[in-house]
This record gives sequence, C-alpha cells and structure tokens, in this order.
Amino acid sequence: GAVKILSPADGAKLDAMALHKITYEVAPGPRGDHIHIYVDGQEAGILRQLKGSFTLPETLTPGKHDICIKVVNKNHTPIGVERCIKVAAE
Repeated sequence: GAVKILSPADGAKLDAMALHKITYEVAPGPRGDHIHIYVDGQEAGILRQLKGSFTLPETLTPGKHDICIKVVNKNHTPIGVERCIKVAAE
C-alpha cells in the first residue's frame, strides 16, 4: 500500500484564516479498507474514497501542524501505511 498527499506540499505555508483542502491518492494494499485523516494527532475525517480531496473541517491555528493520512482496516485500526506532511499556518 501507499499514500500520496498531492497538496498541500510538505512544508507549505498556509493561510490560517482559510479552510484547507487536502488532495490525496491512496493504494490501500490487501489489508487496508479505508483512510483516516489526522491533524496534529486528532482525527479530522474518515474517507472511503481512495482518491480525491477532503476539506479540513476547521481552520488551522497559526503555527506548525502535522497532517497525516493513515490507511486503516475495517475495524478502523491503522495498518502502518501512512503519509504525513508538516505545514505552517500564518
């Protein structure tokens, strides 16, 4: 399995006042079922689509943030296939 975060780019500077769209592409692998998106370790969304985009439900506070997409199984347990990026909101 593999996870690609197409945008924003790793290290991107984002507008703290805006809602941000995460564009992604996932190959879940044989054990993966769907994906979860996390912002700073907090679950922000559960996605069934393996390709597309997701708008974060809240604006980002100013400062640095980790955005992760993790492939999970049917029990919502991460299987170890994931990708994280670091962004800065200002």
